[in-house]
Amino acid sequence: MKNTFNNGLSRRSFLAAAGAAAGVAAVPAWAAPSLPLRQFDLDAGPGATHLVDSDGAKTKVWSYNGRVPGPEIRIRQGERLRVAVRNGLTEETTVHWHGLRVPHAMDGVPHLTQKPIAPGETFVYEFDAPDAGTYWYHPHQRSFEQVGRGLYGPLIIEEPNPPQIDRDVTWVLDDWRLLKDAQISEDFGNRHDMSHAGRIGNTVTVNGRITDIFEAMAGERIRLRLINAANARIFGLEFDGHTPWVIAYDGQPIDPHQVTGRLDIGPAMRIDLILDLTGNPGDAFAVRDTFYSRLKYRLLNVVYGPKRLREKPMREVAALPDNTMPEPDLASAERHHIAFGGGMMGGMTMAKMGGREVGMMEMMRNGKAWTVNGVAATGHVMDPILTLARNRSYILALDNQTAWHHPIHLHGHSFRVISRNGEPTRHKEWQDTVLMAPREQVEIAFVADNPGGWMFHCHILEHQAGGMMGVIQVT
Repeated sequence: MKNTFNNGLSRRSFLAAAGAAAGVAAVPAWAAPSLPLRQFDLDAGPGATHLVDSDGAKTKVWSYNGRVPGPEIRIRQGERLRVAVRNGLTEETTVHWHGLRVPHAMDGVPHLTQKPIAPGETFVYEFDAPDAGTYWYHPHQRSFEQVGRGLYGPLIIEEPNPPQIDRDVTWVLDDWRLLKDAQISEDFGNRHDMSHAGRIGNTVTVNGRITDIFEAMAGERIRLRLINAANARIFGLEFDGHTPWVIAYDGQPIDPHQVTGRLDIGPAMRIDLILDLTGNPGDAFAVRDTFYSRLKYRLLNVVYGPKRLREKPMREVAALPDNTMPEPDLASAERHHIAFGGGMMGGMTMAKMGGREVGMMEMMRNGKAWTVNGVAATGHVMDPILTLARNRSYILALDNQTAWHHPIHLHGHSFRVISRNGEPTRHKEWQDTVLMAPREQVEIAFVADNPGGWMFHCHILEHQAGGMMGVIQVT
């Protein structure tokens, strides 16, 4: 089955929030002036692109610089990035630099870190890039629709000494809910999506296009950067005939290890792979997505050309150099419990919304279905669920009390995933977005070294809009 389903388709305005002012003056300890300065322009606006068929109807989208995905921003670790974002939409927008540990004022969260960019206005984001890795950018204003219409792009921070490879390849994965005329369905934020699995589409693209073939050469080694930009779809990839090496999660290095089964990547997550193309000229192997038992399909085929680059595989995969995160002290770490609740089949009957106790039906009438510690968020500015002391170590025990998966994202920090359901993780991987299965309990640990109020939310964007978000304050 191909990657279409069921539809027949073959600055300068600055900070408004009081808490944000503190974020302007305070900078993380690791931030320092850097050279050179790299400058880019992003224009957010309506456009049209061939998502489905290069000879067929164009799909109306929202995009950066007229492209979906938006242009790949690629700089070196330690460089300073300046991006002028012009809003050509008819509504407000922002840009969040997902996974990057930026100063608070540059995080792109409406009213919490900045006044949203009004139509016709320009905002300039500027920050250092302390950590190498694979990241991405997207709006945090009505993201369930703005991202769902195509506003996102890859952000690559290169290591000073990258690994030895033949090609560096980025796959931005997304899915779309398209109608038979190849246009995007307008049912954004509907009650069913909000309270269930989110907006899962019927058409999957790689780098903004339905892709049948990835051209390969026998003996080649590629670095494959996977970015999940979908609103809600979890991808579970299997590489027929190949055994990829995982070298990074969410931009952060990990001890290289091979994956022999399915590789799960939740919304907003990134995984870097080393893929040795060990087939022969003329071979073809499928890359399949098998995460959902009823929605299995072939993403694309890796097709080998007639030539061979080398006879013997390259040497063993080496680990990437560490990034700049301080190691949490687990022995002295302060511990907190955070519960995620709500959704259909969640058993929740009451929650706090707008400062008062309400029942589930009233929540649903107000477009809410999810909670963090019993509170359904009604905007980005709210009382913190936690206030943490700067430069202390913390363990957060995350408790998914729902019947649904949730990729939980913390702004401004990366964390180690130290256990799942009480069992220590093998790799204690650094991440900024951790995928939690239904009823799963996950422990994460980090040093709260970046001052400000930081969003902590589910990155199934309908769940975020439906209340599953909070603020963690670092002072």
